[in-house]
Amino acid sequence: MCIINHKAHELVDFQGSPPLCLKMVHSDKQEVKQAYQETGMDDQRAPDDIPSVVSKHFFTSEIRVLLLGFLWGVGSSAYQTEGAWDKDGKGPSIWDAFTHKKGKTFRNETGDSACDSYYKVKDDIQLLKELKVNHYLFSISWPRIMPTGIKSKHNNFTIFLPVLVTSCLCISSAEQLNEKGIQFYNDIINSLLENNIIPIVSLYHWDLPQVLQDKYGGWQNISMVNYFNDYANLCFEKFGDRVKHWITFSNPWAVAEKGYETGEHAPGLKLGGCGAYKAAHHIIKTHAKVWHSYNNTWRSEQQGMVGISLTSGWGEPVDPHSQTDRDAAERYIQFHLGWFANPIYRGDYPEVMKNYVGRKSAQQGLGTSRLPTFSVQEKTYIKGTSDFLGIGHFTTRYVLQKSFPFLQVSSYHTDRDLAELVDPKWPATGSKWLYSVPWGFRRLLNFIKTQYGNPLIYVTENGVSEKAQHTQLCDEWRMEYLKGYINEILKALKDGVNIKGYTAWSLLDKFEWNKGFSERFGFYHIDFENKNKPRYPKASVEYYKKIISANGFPNPRQVTSIANFFLCGKLVSEGHGHLLYRTPTPCYSSYVLLISQILDSLITHMEMVTEIVLPTVFMLCILISIVLLIFYLRNHS
Repeated sequence: MCIINHKAHELVDFQGSPPLCLKMVHSDKQEVKQAYQETGMDDQRAPDDIPSVVSKHFFTSEIRVLLLGFLWGVGSSAYQTEGAWDKDGKGPSIWDAFTHKKGKTFRNETGDSACDSYYKVKDDIQLLKELKVNHYLFSISWPRIMPTGIKSKHNNFTIFLPVLVTSCLCISSAEQLNEKGIQFYNDIINSLLENNIIPIVSLYHWDLPQVLQDKYGGWQNISMVNYFNDYANLCFEKFGDRVKHWITFSNPWAVAEKGYETGEHAPGLKLGGCGAYKAAHHIIKTHAKVWHSYNNTWRSEQQGMVGISLTSGWGEPVDPHSQTDRDAAERYIQFHLGWFANPIYRGDYPEVMKNYVGRKSAQQGLGTSRLPTFSVQEKTYIKGTSDFLGIGHFTTRYVLQKSFPFLQVSSYHTDRDLAELVDPKWPATGSKWLYSVPWGFRRLLNFIKTQYGNPLIYVTENGVSEKAQHTQLCDEWRMEYLKGYINEILKALKDGVNIKGYTAWSLLDKFEWNKGFSERFGFYHIDFENKNKPRYPKASVEYYKKIISANGFPNPRQVTSIANFFLCGKLVSEGHGHLLYRTPTPCYSSYVLLISQILDSLITHMEMVTEIVLPTVFMLCILISIVLLIFYLRNHS
């Protein structure tokens, strides 16, 4: 059960419908306390002094410092940052092809050069050192090390890859591995380790080799299982002696839903009602295949771990006393997180997914469900194939039941029979879909603990964006977001959730897929108009550094306020479209916080002043008076 004790709130339909005003249940304090206890959490987190308008995020954590060994880091992905899209033997990816088509991204922007991280490895490692992170999560570009995506076993033909309209990339089948690409990732891994930074490596953050899309239809084809397994084994062979944390897929939900259902992402296919389910089915099988390959071939020698990173929001029922709303919120989670997690941890798709998609498929007159099925052998093979669960989380939705009429062509979204809503009082960000709702994170983490046997969890993505027009580096909203969400992790740890690491998203402002460069998630601002792509620190860099250094929140004041003095650089126009970095100046609110700190310091030291300093000064005055009196008497004697 989920608890809300709101009075009336105006809610905005996330799907873009006219604003919808809903009367939410207003329970008295005893009802909320009783309902809270029914969740199974301990009674101490259901206090009697519950405010009249309350959510779980008002219950503060008693844990402020994490256990030793907890990993703090930042992340990025290959296509979003590397650039050099056609350099040094790299083959084209589906994102290269997608962004080169007009109208697919904001202002037709591409990741052709992105952050130029391919040429700035040393610079970016230096930024990681400045942040004092324990780990860095990055992805390997499949077509950078295997240009066609195929590890050929034959040497009697040549593959021609279309790169531009006027040129092509010609690669001999005997040269299917790109040694320069392999060396690039070796350099990153070695540099990280030399600086005591743990590499956490994702094998797939959405950049499928274009050849596999053209030839086989990408993730619509079961042959991807073996091609990806070949690629994964190559990575284990080349990098596994140093990399001990592997992620097979980062946010496969977006790969399937946005790539093969809505077409918003590469490869841009709109295969409504079946494309996303089919892609996800093959991705899950691929993940299991890779896990078994590592387990059977590499684990004993390399002693690493293989997991998957699933991104999910939290779904909160609009009316927690309505069974239909509670069921809708459950479906929201199961169609999102459970779609991938359930087969891996429990052996099959969630029952609610099978029931809803199966029923709607039957209504369409289809002989079988649009949701594929696993055989008994496949269920056994897939279940348990994760040494850890990576969790990406950014935001929360209110959810209520919404039945969709019978449609000849159904979709993933109409299969769920629900509507997503947001509270307009939630802090908005630079992304339309992202609202800051920290309390949802704790609930999601507890859901995972209950549903999947409390697996080892690494938070692999969590962060907030601002619009590109904001060149102010004083990103106080990011500090507030980090404070809120990290504090919810602390609460979840107290609940017994097995969390071992946190990855803030992201190190740099970068290419944000179909949104281009219009949204910025980075700790470091990049001037993309400047060919040198200079990096500028935002105020949140210092804030996150202090959290990492303290391994949490060492001071209670830091849980309730940003109790530090942060300097913000300022970007001003230099002409020719370039920006100039000015000397850091304090954030406005930091002046207030600094004064508060000074007052606290004075109060803290008042006792010392009254007990030690004042008597000492008094005695010195008496001694000086005596000396002066002696001199006076001698001169007049």
